[in-house]
Amino acid sequence: MYRIRNIHAAGMAALGLLLSACSPSDPFTKTSKSLAGEVLLPAYTQWAESDRRLAASAIAYCAGNEDLAAAREAFFQAQRAWAGLQPLLVGPMGEGNRAWQVQFWPDKKNLVGRQIAALLKNNPQLTRADLESGSVVLQGLSAYEYVLFDEAVTLQDSATKARYCPLLIAIGEHQQQLASEILEQWKAADGMAAQLSKFPNERYADAAEAIADLIRVQVTALDGLKKKLGAPLGRQTKGHPQPYQAEAWRSDATLISIEAAIAGAQRLWQGADGKGLRQLLDSDQAEIATRIDRAYEAVLQELNAMGQPFSELIADQSGRERLNTLYERIDTLHRLHQGELAGALGIQIGFNAHDGD
Repeated sequence: MYRIRNIHAAGMAALGLLLSACSPSDPFTKTSKSLAGEVLLPAYTQWAESDRRLAASAIAYCAGNEDLAAAREAFFQAQRAWAGLQPLLVGPMGEGNRAWQVQFWPDKKNLVGRQIAALLKNNPQLTRADLESGSVVLQGLSAYEYVLFDEAVTLQDSATKARYCPLLIAIGEHQQQLASEILEQWKAADGMAAQLSKFPNERYADAAEAIADLIRVQVTALDGLKKKLGAPLGRQTKGHPQPYQAEAWRSDATLISIEAAIAGAQRLWQGADGKGLRQLLDSDQAEIATRIDRAYEAVLQELNAMGQPFSELIADQSGRERLNTLYERIDTLHRLHQGELAGALGIQIGFNAHDGD
């Protein structure tokens, strides 16, 4: 009888350990749930709201109820919200090449300008259906930016404005609908927020899989930032600067976008009230956490100290040296996430969308 009681007690203890590993008190479950509700969902909500304002701005500007400066500010807000979402593209927005509908980069052959010209030539009375049936190059912020900022488009001329306004309105409506649909997929009863909060589900067997997915997306985003900064700096072209390869170069929002992306990654790292990826590191891994904290601070300090827009910095040697220093800071941050953080949490990163670029 004594032996049977011992076996029973051991079995119950093992069951208790199993259940505790899957319960809401599990650190991975708590972190994933907190990030879903306090970081990711608010970021997607903000993105959807910025696109709602963008669509409204296009209509107001084209009706003469808003000036060009206000229309450009609505673009900046949408671009900033989208850039901040880059380290958070887990789930539906990171699938099916949906991101190309929001921003086309790199545009090495001026496809944006050439395809807009062809679209308007073939559709002088452009409708949203024409845009929807066209290339993703035409449907996102890159095309919207072209209309508002490119030197080839003189919006002060009423005839030119009338020609391009249907495209602005169609892009604004497309972005608003896309963001709204994605947000609904996050908020649904069995949507992305729920899948990051309760396990198992059809996407994740457990919270550890969800955390691994979040870290992989963050690593991919940081690597992408290196590409977006390295390409115009000429790091792939033997040091010859390629300023037109910068993200959002027409509006000179390159540094704004990088800062927003870094801030988005930092929110995932820190979480709300300290409930981010950082808290998953044990006390004996505190040194790794401290180095990642300092790496974020170094990148943001470098950005804050720039004092000039990207177009001016890349135009001379001293400016390019400062941008290269920024690149190195981002590279350090990327490597810490890909190697130290992933290794400490037992996560295999594997390949990402930027490998081989």
